[in-house]
Amino acid sequence: MTVSTTENLREGGSPSSILLNTTAEDHHIARMAAVALGLTVLENAIPSPLPGVKPGLANIITLIVLARFGWRAAAWVSLLRVVAGSLLFGNFLAPGFFLSLAGALLSLLALALARHLPVHWFGAVTHSILAAFAHIAGQMTVVYLWLIPHSGIAYLIPVFATAALVFGTVNGIIAMKFMDEETTRHRDTGTRRNAKT
Repeated sequence: MTVSTTENLREGGSPSSILLNTTAEDHHIARMAAVALGLTVLENAIPSPLPGVKPGLANIITLIVLARFGWRAAAWVSLLRVVAGSLLFGNFLAPGFFLSLAGALLSLLALALARHLPVHWFGAVTHSILAAFAHIAGQMTVVYLWLIPHSGIAYLIPVFATAALVFGTVNGIIAMKFMDEETTRHRDTGTRRNAKT
């Protein structure tokens, strides 16, 4: 995305306007980030049995973007969702924001490394589980180093690890289903086009 200015002085000498030249990829990222933000809003409306334990529905979008557009686009979607979500819920630069940011950064790092695993054995479900564990690890690290520097938080690790395994698996399966349906749809469209020619 490039930014350019034009000197269009109106009556009274008003300031110049700013034009944003966007690409198709920018539009895809914006749309997917908006969907991820919507899922974050939905997720916050779901009551949680334990503070900090959430299903991570927005990670489904991150996985789909990773498969379709690559890691860079997935990183943009994930980070835009964190920043926009914190602004929407009024906790920008609050502890909750840094918890989300740390979790997102570590999960993106895990996804960057997971992309180099053999595709035959490791797919969306594996990526989702690894990202979920990395997300929890990032949040627990921030909690220990900043918010609650006490070894007692180690007792919460099994609970959060179990939640990461369960939700990571479910989100990975959902993402995989969406990707399989899209692959089938593209294959059917290509077949119909070939039949017409």
